[in-house]
Formats: sequence, structure tokens, C-alpha cells
Amino acid sequence: MLELIDVNQRISTEEYEKSFPALESELAACQRMARQCGVPVAIVFEGLDAAGKGMMINRLAQVLDPRGFRVCLTGDPTPEEQRRPWMWRFWKELPGAGEIVMFDHSWYRRILDDYAQKRISELEYQQAVHDILEFEHQLADSGMLIIKFWLHISAREQRRRLKELERSSATRWKVTKAQWKQNENYDKWIRLAEVAIQRTSSSHSPWTVVEANQGRFARIKVFRAIVSAIKQQCERSQQVPPRPATPMAEPDESSFYRPTILDRVDLTKSLSREEYEQRLKALHNKLYELEHRCYLKKVPVVIVYEGWDAAGKGGTIKRLTRALDPRGYEVVPIGPPTAEEKAHHYLWRFWRRIPKTGHITIFDRSWYGRVLVERVEGFCTQEEWERAYREINEFERQLADFGTVIIKFWLHIDADEQLRRFQNRQSDPQKQWKITEEDWRNRAKWKHYELAVIEMLERTSTIYAPWTILEANCKLFARIKSLQTVIERLESAAC
Repeated sequence: MLELIDVNQRISTEEYEKSFPALESELAACQRMARQCGVPVAIVFEGLDAAGKGMMINRLAQVLDPRGFRVCLTGDPTPEEQRRPWMWRFWKELPGAGEIVMFDHSWYRRILDDYAQKRISELEYQQAVHDILEFEHQLADSGMLIIKFWLHISAREQRRRLKELERSSATRWKVTKAQWKQNENYDKWIRLAEVAIQRTSSSHSPWTVVEANQGRFARIKVFRAIVSAIKQQCERSQQVPPRPATPMAEPDESSFYRPTILDRVDLTKSLSREEYEQRLKALHNKLYELEHRCYLKKVPVVIVYEGWDAAGKGGTIKRLTRALDPRGYEVVPIGPPTAEEKAHHYLWRFWRRIPKTGHITIFDRSWYGRVLVERVEGFCTQEEWERAYREINEFERQLADFGTVIIKFWLHIDADEQLRRFQNRQSDPQKQWKITEEDWRNRAKWKHYELAVIEMLERTSTIYAPWTILEANCKLFARIKSLQTVIERLESAAC
């Protein structure tokens, strides 16, 4: 495909000067349109060295309002980035609603530069392609516009530009041995790029190949493509508004296939205070040892606690962290998203908080809010929470592929036990802050949440990230089982 493209397409100076100013004005208007429509825009520039990516981004930057765009230069991963899944650094840089981010190189370095230079294996290459497809699919589903350009130049033109850069003392530093080697292996690089383009071009994130031997022609094509894509995306967002988010309808008994996974939980399980104290100390000692073994082996750990209101998540987390070195873990309490978080993909705020190698992150509630409270209360659309099962499984699989140990707990109590705890909180002045009107309102929707929990457990318990249900009518039993489960999972990873 790339070999058949005529990279020498040209446009006259007269035609360029006639048409380009109007394109600049259109692009500026499109930026304002994207902001008004709340459309996030990611523009990816890939191509051989010296293909003109930097100059193209510079030309775009001269037109765009600097308050509404950023440029992300993707080089080799830093030591900090190497300690997290490879997609982490790109999730962090994604645009919010109405923003534009231009990527000078991008996640495609993984299947271009890294693969060509044998920094990743064939298996890692295939997995990276899969990760990219999932990544772009998730972003496009959330309404992000992804515009991808491959700036294509001939081997002769690349060689000419590298020589020109070398002639100037101001730009000589830009030319490296690796760039000359790329030029020597031009055909190999083009074949690699062609495969990458074919495998990752889709209806929601297609590639545009830009004949870039002549700068004027390339600029006209890039500007026109961006203007057209933003206009179309904004028109789609206005013409086809998403279905309104509505609270979950009242479920009836036919919604449940009895006995459910929750019906089979034995909530009579309990421990005496004496047995609890005896076992707690031994488990704490073991966990302290395992935390340090995970640190030495550079194993990242994610622990998720979900459960009914008043099920004892806070107390269970407290008994877990008492055994840990505070320098090696972080507890992340998850509440309603902030304005900044709402402007991004809902997984954005969780990707930013995942642990680096050798560290533990404990989530007090998590990304599962999407299929629980957001589903039940109507904070997201049915389309959004339905696709979240797939997106969450993809997210956790990428963490697991990196070597992350994922431990997920659902703390289960019955409705009678929850009522007793609510009443105790109300009557105890030191605990009254724990009970709110929202807790009572949620309790009135017990059946709604039960249906959502059952579906969550069934659809997101995987081999790499299984759920563990904690029988939590007895808090002591739940705490011990939580510690035992964490220890078993860490022993498997750190042995």
C-alpha cells in the first residue's frame, strides 16, 4: 500500500497561498466548535524520522488557541513509566471534553520503534496491537475523536533532510545514528508501518496517509482532514444525542434466577473475638513479610473493596493496612468524580492511580461504580454501563498482563444486618457521621443494587481478576478471610 503512494504530490505556491489562510480560519473555528460540543480530540502524528511531524505540529499550534491544546512528545519511557503498564503514560495524557492533544509519536512506538529495534518480542508485539485496538475502541465509544496521520516520505527525501539537518550547527544534534540506520533499512520500516496501519485502521479511528515530500501539500491535506473530522464529529454529537440516563427500573422477582450467587453465601459464618485476635497477629506477621517480598520482586498489587453500605469496608481495610509498611502502599477512597474527571473517560482517574512495581494500591470502592451506583441511580446511560463490563475486563487484563496481582472483594451482608448497623450508627454520637440520608435512600433500593451486584460478579470475575465474596455479617470473620485471601494471592506471586 505505502509503496504505491505517490509521495511527490505537489501544490503550487500560488494555490497554497490562495487556499491555506481559509483553512487556518476553519481550523480555529473547529477548535471552538469542539469546545462548545465537549468533544475531546486526540491527533496522532507518526512517520519516519525527518518526515515533518514537528513542523506540522508547530504549524497547527500557530493557529490553535493555546489555552485549548497540548502537545505530548512520546520518547523512550522514563524509569517511572517503565514501572507501570505501557499504556499508563498515554491514559494520563488524554484530552478532556473540548480539549485537543497532539501526539508527536504515540502508543504506536510500541509496534514500530520498539518492535523494529527488538525491544519487545513477537508475543509482546501481538499483545500491543490488541491493547491498541481496545484502547482506541474504548475512547471512540466515549465520544473521543481520534485522528491519526502517517507522514510518508521517500527514502531519498529522508536522506536529503537528514543531511540538511546535519549541515547546520543549530540542528545537527537532532540527527542520530539510529536515524541513519532507519534510512538504510527504509524498506523494512515501510513494511512494518504498512502492517501496523492495516491492523489498526478502523471505522472509529482510521489512518490518513499524508504524502509529505512537499511541505505545502502535506499541510493542506492535514488541515483539511482535521477540519473535516472535527466538523463531522460535532455534527454527529448534535444530531444523534445519547439516550438519556435514567435510574434503574424497579426489578421484580423474575429478574433473579434463584438461587443467585449471593443467595448461596453462608452469612452465618463467624469467629469468636478470642480466635480472631489469635489469628490476626500471625496473619499480620505473614503479610508484612509478603509486602517486602513483593517489593523486592517488583510485583505491583491492586486490592479492591466493594460492598453494601455499612458492610465494613473501612474496618477491613484498616486491619489490612496495620500489617503494611506505609511507604509501600496507598489507600485510594473513591467518591463522586470531580469536574475534571467527568470531562475524561471514566477509567482515566483509575489508570492514573494504579501502583508502580513493588507497591500496593488499595481502592475503597473503584471503577465498579460504573456498573453499580451509576447504573442504579442513572448517572450514566444504559449503553455506557452495558459496555463497561467489557471495558473493565480489558482494563484489568492489561494490568494482569503487566504482572499486577488483582484482588477484588465484595463484602456481603443481609438487609437485616445492614438495618441493625444503620440504627447503631444513628444512636452512637461517635458514629453518627457515618450515616447519611443517602445511605437510607440506597437501602430503599436494595433489590436494584442486588441485581446490579449479581451481574457485576458474574460478568467481571475472570481467571486473572477473580472476585472473592466476604461473608461480612460477622466483621471479624470477614477481616480474617480478607487477610487470608491477600496472603494466598501474594504468596503465589512472590514465591
